[in-house]
Amino acid sequence: MNHPLHLLVLYLLLVTISSAAVTPSLSEEFKRQPSTSDDNLIPIRREVYGNGRIFDITHRYSPETPCWDFQESGLGQFVWLTRTMKNGSEANFSEIKLPNHAGTHVDAPGHMFDHYFDAGFDVDTLDLGVLNGPALLVDVPRDTNITAEAMKSLNIPKGIIRVLFRTLNTDRKLMYKKEYDTSYTGFMKDGARWLVENTDIKLVGLDYLSVAADDDLVPAHLEFLESREIILVEGLKLDDIETGLYSVHCLPLRLLGAEGSPIRCVLIK
Repeated sequence: MNHPLHLLVLYLLLVTISSAAVTPSLSEEFKRQPSTSDDNLIPIRREVYGNGRIFDITHRYSPETPCWDFQESGLGQFVWLTRTMKNGSEANFSEIKLPNHAGTHVDAPGHMFDHYFDAGFDVDTLDLGVLNGPALLVDVPRDTNITAEAMKSLNIPKGIIRVLFRTLNTDRKLMYKKEYDTSYTGFMKDGARWLVENTDIKLVGLDYLSVAADDDLVPAHLEFLESREIILVEGLKLDDIETGLYSVHCLPLRLLGAEGSPIRCVLIK
């Protein structure tokens, strides 16, 4: 973080190659797959793919997944098996019901501006060009919310479009606790305004359910979302990943009329 020009050069280099196909050797991965015999039906759940090059930074949904409007109970049951082969159906069918702002998710402008909601600025209008491309992962000072002073200290150079902010939330493992914790680290209003006015950042990612600190929950969101140019990705899983430049890929569901959506995000070296 002490060499913004060096970072910018690396960032621009990554921009030139980010459209190249990701072609890691998968032969060894396939060789490690378990047998399909009944004695070896053990599913593999991974956090890293592609021989260590692809990091899943999405939190897995479970009944204990925290959600801001379920203060203590967590998400609870969200999948129901409506038809089952055990009862004679030809296939298993399930349905899901979950809040759009639980787990790893994205905010659309209509989340905090009612006239944007009425005008149709939903998750289907979000720019995939912003949600996918070179990104910088940074560590925020652990003794502060993200204020204007904290933003200045990060020395993020002009030209950086996507930044993922890792905070004390990751150290405290708040996304692994079902209780919603209002003491999480997030942006204060002045930090959000400083980012809007002094950087080229269009994607803001954070490691808890809100990018905005609880004390400035609405004001900081308004600073980010008013222009309709900045996309907020919340609840990212940034454990054990080195800071630096990556290619980020985030895809929300195409939910017509929804102000938020679950999102799958990965980082690629």
